[in-house]
Amino acid sequence: MAYSPALFSHNIRFTTNHHSNPNPNSKLYNLNTRRSLTLSALGTETIDSTTLAVIGGSSVAAIAAAISLSDPEKRRQLQAEEVGGGDKEVVRDYFTNDGFQRWKKIYGDTDDVNKVQLDIRIGHAKTVESVMKMLTDEGSLKGVSVCDAGCGTGLLSIPLAKEGAVVSASDISSSMVSEAQKNAKEGLQGKDDVQMPKFEVSDLESLNGKYDTVVCLDVLIHYPQSKADGMIAHLASLAENRLILSFAPKTFYYDLLKRIGELFPGPSKATRAYLHSEADIERALQKVGWKIRKRGLTTTQFYFSRIVEAVRA
Repeated sequence: MAYSPALFSHNIRFTTNHHSNPNPNSKLYNLNTRRSLTLSALGTETIDSTTLAVIGGSSVAAIAAAISLSDPEKRRQLQAEEVGGGDKEVVRDYFTNDGFQRWKKIYGDTDDVNKVQLDIRIGHAKTVESVMKMLTDEGSLKGVSVCDAGCGTGLLSIPLAKEGAVVSASDISSSMVSEAQKNAKEGLQGKDDVQMPKFEVSDLESLNGKYDTVVCLDVLIHYPQSKADGMIAHLASLAENRLILSFAPKTFYYDLLKRIGELFPGPSKATRAYLHSEADIERALQKVGWKIRKRGLTTTQFYFSRIVEAVRA
């Protein structure tokens, strides 16, 4: 599914009350006025200064304190036990049930979204636009077979079909696939020269067939690098000419924000998120005889996604 790599489910505020600072030269101090550092917002969570302090010029100490007070790994284990499996089962359950309503709203056109949700919507739309440009720069898509692996609500499948591509789209979530089918019927209705995408419920591991192009947007966030290597190899085996991937890039800044977001998942129990370095993705492609030809990056305030187009070496 097209899952946005915005890694937060809630608004996390580290706040401090009025306190004197006995050591003004120390990096670790309490601010003398009540201030808050907002990291993201889909809800609201506040941790008072009785628990956390804020570092001058950064928030590293506050982050360390927060991490010491929470056990995200234990929460993930309990979450997996609830659905009877590991990461894949958690993802399937989340995007079929609680998470589906959230992401349906984000990926839709309703005005009932907050600032962060709107920002994620804009970011993902920019990623789709960039991918469409990569594809159409090489010529017409008419008659070109494309596998949209992790199609979400059909935001890529539909414009691909409008360009004449023969689209096979899949998602691990039956709810997402149903929504994609509905959106495709509405968006492609009356276009006699357009072939309706073929949608199916499937995880990436079960995909088969051969396609001119395979596209997998914002799905690798659900795979640790050890499993991502195998998944990239599998997707590459389905592609004849092009493989396009997008993923949340692993940098110090994004990794730090991801760890914070994991501490405060909110009631909807967001799935585990994995970041990937571009070097690791490139190595995984090289192992199976592919090379990166084009690169792109989409960033908004709360959304960040690296895009690579690979071809056979």
